[in-house]
Formats: sequence, C-alpha cells, structure tokens
Amino acid sequence: MNTDKSEIGFSIDDAFEDSILKPGYSTGALNELSEKVIGCAYKVSNSLGSGFLEKVYENALAIELRKNGMLVLQQHAIHVLYDGVVVGEYFADIL
Repeated sequence: MNTDKSEIGFSIDDAFEDSILKPGYSTGALNELSEKVIGCAYKVSNSLGSGFLEKVYENALAIELRKNGMLVLQQHAIHVLYDGVVVGEYFADIL
C-alpha cells in the first residue's frame, strides 16, 4: 500500500489559514492554544455529561471556544485534492 501523501492535499479558506496555520508558530504558542482547546472541551464535557448526540457537544464546544476568543468554523467544507484535482469534499465538525 502506498503511504506517500505528497499527491494528496487539502484546500482551506485563506482567512482561516492566515489566522491559525502560519508557519513559525512557536512551540509555546501552540501549547497554549492546545491547553485552551482542551480546557474548553473539558468544560463542555463536565457541564453536559454524557448522553447527547454529537451535534449538541459540537455546538457547545463552538460556543466555549468563541467565548475564549477563538475563530471557529462549524461543518466547514474542505476540498480533498489528488494530483491537483478535487476528488471529494470533507466536512470538518470544527475548525
């Protein structure tokens, strides 16, 4: 099985790419962002508990992330490219 990912790509909106995915983010900045996201997820989980459908947790997490000053996109389409050609579309729950 070929595991070379060089021919596979993703297309993400420029605004999102410019705000989050810039090269040169320091390890400290990424760790801080990770801590915030994980903290938000724990807050949602501890508040709602278990038993709801995934969409309830997605919406609650989006609210919590936004309250913490993060840009959040829900059910955002991402084009999947193969050899420069769109071969499908993936919908990310949260970006």
